[in-house]
Parts: sequence; structure tokens; C-alpha cells
Amino acid sequence: MKSFFTFLFVLVAPLCGLMAQQVQLTLRVDMSQQTVSAGGVHVAGNFQALAGSGADWNPASLALTDPDKDGIYEVQVSLPTGGLFQYKFINGNSWTGAEIVPAECGLNDGAGNYNRTIDATASVSRTPAYLFGTCETKEATVPSTDYSTFWWNDAVFYEIFVRSFYDSNGDGKGDFKGLIQKLDYLNDGDPNTTTDLGITGIWLMPMMESPSYHGYDVTDYYATESDYGTMADFEAFLAAAHARGIKVIIDFVMNHTSEQHPWFTQSSSNTTNAYRNWYIWSDSNPSYLGPWGQGVWHQKNGKYYYGIFYSGMPDLNWSNAQLKSTMWDITRFWLNKGVDGYRLDAVKYLDENGQMMENTPETFNLLHEFNQVYKAAKPDAFTVGEAWSNSAAVVPYVQNNRLDAAFEFDLAGAILSSVRDNNPAGLRSQLNLVNRVYPKLQYATFLTNHDQNRIMGELGSNVAHMKQAASLYLTMPGVPFLYYGEEVGMLGSGVDEDKRKPMQWTPGANAGFSTGSPWRSINSNYAQFNVQTQSSDVNSLLSHYRKLIQIRNAQPALRKGYHQDMTSTQASVLSYARVFGQEAVVVVSNFGSEAVASPTLSLAVSSLAAGNYQVQELYGNRAMGTVTVNQQGAISNWTLTGNSLAADQTWVLRLTSATATGIAKEKELKNVNLFPNPTTAKATLSLPNEGKQRAQISVYDAAGKLLSTENITGTSHTFETQTWPNGTYFIKVSSNGKVSMKRLVVTH
Repeated sequence: MKSFFTFLFVLVAPLCGLMAQQVQLTLRVDMSQQTVSAGGVHVAGNFQALAGSGADWNPASLALTDPDKDGIYEVQVSLPTGGLFQYKFINGNSWTGAEIVPAECGLNDGAGNYNRTIDATASVSRTPAYLFGTCETKEATVPSTDYSTFWWNDAVFYEIFVRSFYDSNGDGKGDFKGLIQKLDYLNDGDPNTTTDLGITGIWLMPMMESPSYHGYDVTDYYATESDYGTMADFEAFLAAAHARGIKVIIDFVMNHTSEQHPWFTQSSSNTTNAYRNWYIWSDSNPSYLGPWGQGVWHQKNGKYYYGIFYSGMPDLNWSNAQLKSTMWDITRFWLNKGVDGYRLDAVKYLDENGQMMENTPETFNLLHEFNQVYKAAKPDAFTVGEAWSNSAAVVPYVQNNRLDAAFEFDLAGAILSSVRDNNPAGLRSQLNLVNRVYPKLQYATFLTNHDQNRIMGELGSNVAHMKQAASLYLTMPGVPFLYYGEEVGMLGSGVDEDKRKPMQWTPGANAGFSTGSPWRSINSNYAQFNVQTQSSDVNSLLSHYRKLIQIRNAQPALRKGYHQDMTSTQASVLSYARVFGQEAVVVVSNFGSEAVASPTLSLAVSSLAAGNYQVQELYGNRAMGTVTVNQQGAISNWTLTGNSLAADQTWVLRLTSATATGIAKEKELKNVNLFPNPTTAKATLSLPNEGKQRAQISVYDAAGKLLSTENITGTSHTFETQTWPNGTYFIKVSSNGKVSMKRLVVTH
């Protein structure tokens, strides 16, 4: 047991010293259905050493108490840093009494072991009082609305393999000029039109000089691939994209170069030249294998060099200061050129430590330094990493000022398997997990990418399933990425080249991709599954994608709203809410093979104000009555009477406040915090630090009755709540024409 938890700490624990904020962490467990051991109740986790409570995962050093004899045991610890922590409760003081945390509310470390988690990033963090060994709690915890969003949370990205997108000169290979010619298909720059796809971001797969078709083995980081055009052509594409409101990020291969790169040819020529230590060399063959059993040491000129993927891609040595300085110069070069950020290839292998080849502390430290470099060069630059691992191993890449986001491979797999198997259970579990463990919204969603068999084939060319999968990931939290051609149902499997075939534009010769001979043969399904044919069909897959992206672009709740799971009385139905301000979007999807008549939904808790909400189904543009939200922001047994949800169909329901106490029409005042919440004696309201803050604070009860109003000057205010009756209150803050509404729960 000890060795497992030691490994787990290395894998996911936050690094000390990167966050200075003090965190008061309260851990709670409901033991009312347990016979409490004579040894008491304890908690063990990967925070104990930081909190001065013994060694991490010590089952006997951190005891909980039940001061009010209600069966809920708790303990408060103070931490010098915040972040994602893991823990589990122990009935007694040894591991024999440890709870078995269910997968539905636990984080899998990759070895089948589950632990509870808390994202302790606020100054006060308080866990729900879960029943020991279950996901159930007797109390509903209001989700926090104190999180930041960025321009990429408003974006829908489109992944493009330049070689396969559009050929402008008939040489059979796509190019930058071809990209420019097809930009109006992606986004014509006019928000009032509906004939374009509506994407607002582009990820270009490698476009730097390379000897291979794919470009992941760079020979010149400062040059464009000549097959695609000149630097001037790339700059013209960049300007044309920006003119249409499209952000552009490019693939940045930081782990390795081509063996033909001048750095490597010089490094391998002798043992004393200036580039020798830009790569990793050994006089003898260390012989150990890589993470998937591959050889990683390759011979050249009587010596051995390290390359985790294959001999043609030698790994860079990030321990070399000159190499690192040069790579930071390259980082700044493209940002200064105008790109909006990077997609980082193979990020988990960047900086190995002997036989520890992935997810090393050295890699995390390197990414923290990389963050400082790219944010200094361009403060709003966006980075998204490919750390192809389980969620537990991916989360550290987006913590502590490393990357802005990372691709969520487990979620992509859960969407695929749940849609294919007509069972939402796995997807519900994974969706709930990722929204617990990542910083709010800061992960990338997708169905498949250039390294995977295309989703159309994986779903058996079932267009209804394709539409359902698209409906799900384009309404989920996170930053969505769409692989080129996915929107028209392109096929592709087997060798990588066949996953990256030319785009299908028309039913004509070469699918309209090129007037010459395409670099790779066209897919067999191009005659029906192409842009031209599907553009004129309102029921096509392409029309479905266009409508979904338009809906997402128009709804702040789908771009910035937090996720809250909803339950249904029908087992085939998956439902979740996206809440932003005083508006919500509820997504309802039927995974069954039969229609569901009048589905019934419930929401346990939210930050929505109490009242009645009008319901509009956005995809079909029809009214669907009203729904009542109670004082806990909950919806109980909401039956959509008279409405039938077809097999594989998804509703996108917007809830707009009709009578709620709220601020839906007012501009939001951001970065307002209220803690502790719930509170017993007092609560402190902190305001944005914008000089001398003047604000009006109004307090309402749960029914919307105004209790008090006062004006304050400063950046904080404390409420003395000892005399307030137990219940829910709304705190409205107005300052400089902006408003924020906070929910406060008072319990004595």
C-alpha cells in the first residue's frame, strides 16, 4: 500500500512553491451509517506533508472529530499551496478500514485504484460530507462560479492537415493558398450568415520544413514546409484568417527533430562539437526499452543516441542550456509572426530522467518555464498539449502555470463507446470526473484526431450516431476541436496516411481536392460524403455541425458555463446542465434504441436563482414550456410532458429566467469571492482589486425579499451571520455599472 501511494504522489501532487496562496481545507465524511471504530476516523492523502500532518498517505496521523454529534466527522488543515489533492477516509487508524471509493466519484490513478479529489484553489475549500464509501451526500453543495475563462473558451477549433485540405496549384498537395481559398467555408467573417461552418480557431498540423509527408520531424524551425508555400504565403493565410475572426495555433514539435536537421548531423559527426549535447548520447547501448516496449537507443558512428519514437526522430536534450535558449527563441519567433499559440506534440516525453521517460518532474518544470516564455511574448497566447494518458496523468499538465489546456483522451473514448454501445453510464462517469479534477473548462474535447481511426468508421458509418456524438462534445464544457472532414463523415483507418486523406469537397474528380493527382488516394465514400452534396441538405451531417456550432457560438452558457450532472428516470437518457450567470442550457440525449416519451429530469443544486424559467429547444427552435427552480437552485422531477425524445436524438434546452431574483440582463462583475461558504458565523466578500472600490451590496432571502442594502468602499466586506436564520441568501454586488450575484448558505 505504501509503495502505491508514493507513486501516486509523484504522479499527480502539486509541486511546492509554485502557488503562494494559503488554503484552508476542510475534509468531511458522513459516518452515520457506519459503526465507528474504536480507533476513530482518519483521512489520508497526498496533502499531509504540506499540511504538517505526518507523511503523505499515513492512515493514523490525521484524525477527524464530530463536534456536534450529527455523524459528520471533519478536520481542517492549512496548506501553503493549492491545487488538486487526493484523499480517502479510514474507519479506524489502519488501511484495513479504508473506504473503497466508487469509480463514479473517484479518480483512477491508472492502476484501478480510486481516491476522492478536491480542487483546493480557493482560499477556503470545503468538501461535501459524502457517506463513507459512497458517492452520496445528504447535502447539496452549490457549484462555485469563481473561475476564469479565456478567449479559447469561446472558440471552436478546426484541425487541418495542410497537405490534405485543398490544392491550389494542381501538384496534388494542399498548400497555404488553398487554405486561403477555403477560409469562407470555415468562417466567412459575417456572423449573420449560416452557410459557413462557424469555427473560430484553426490548429495547423506541422507546417515547418520537414523531409516527411507528415512534418513531425523538423529540419528547420524557422522555415515553412516548401510543399505548402513560402513564408509570405503563410503570412497571407494568417492575415486572412485573422480578418475573419479566426485564431490560428500551430503544431510545435519540442520533443525531437529530424535526423536530417543540421543540429543532429553536426551532433553526430564527432563527440566534441558544439551541438553534441543538444541530443542524448551514450558510448554504449543502455538497452532498456520504451513505454510501449520499443527500442529507444539507436546506433550511429559507433555511439548510441536516444529517440523515443524511432531512429529518424532523435530526442532533444532539454538539460542543455543552449538548446533550451534556442527553443525559447523559436517560441517567440512564431508568436511575433502572429500565431495565437501552439499545440504541443508528445508533451509527456519532453524531458526524460534515465529510464523514467514520461510525466517526469523535469518535464513539468520545463513546461512551467515554457509558460513564462510564451506568456511574456504574448500574454493571451494559448497552448494545448497532447499527453495521451488517462485523466489522472493529464491533469498536472494544466496545473501550476504549465499549459493552458490538454486533450482529454479518456472523455473522447467515453463518448465513442457510450454512443456505440447505446449506454450513457460510462460517459456520465467520465464527464463528471473531468469536471471535478481539471481547472474549470480548461481541457480540450474532441472525437478523434490524425493519429486515430476516424469516428465515422468507428461508429460503423451510422450517421445518427455521428450526429449524437457531435451534439454531445459540442455542448460539453471544454474547448472543442473538430478534425477536418469529420463534419462530412470522412472515413480513414489503418496506416496514418489513410487517416489523413484529402478533404472531400465535391462528388467530382478527386473529390474536388486537386486538379492533379492527389498525394494520397481519395476515400471511397466521397461521392455522398462531401461538402457540396451535404451543403444543400438540411438534414445532412454537415448541416448538423453548422447548426450546433452556431448554437454554441450564440450561447454563453455553452462556452463558459460550469457543468452540473442531471438525473433522469429513464436509464437511456443522459442529461447535464451548463450554467452561466442566471441562464442555463440543459442537454438531454437519448442513447436508447427506442424513443423516450416525456422524459423526467432532476437537478440537485445549482447557482441559479429561485423562480420560473422559460424553456426553448434551440436546435428545433421551439418553446417547451417552463420549469421551476427552487431555493437550492434545484429542479425536481421536471417532466417534459407531451415531448418525445427519439433514439439518438439530443435536445439543447435554454432556460431563461422569467421570475428569478437575478441579474441576467446586467454586465457581470467578475472575480468576486465569498468565503467560507457555507458559513456558521461570518462570511467575507472580496472584490476585484481595481483601486478604490465603491460598491453597493444588497442581501436577499431565498424568496427574493430584500433584507438590507449598504454602500462600501474598499475591496472586502465581512458579514456577521450569527443572528441570521439558517438558509440560503443572495448577495448582490453592484459596482461601476457591473453586477455579481453570489449565493450564501448559512448553517449554525
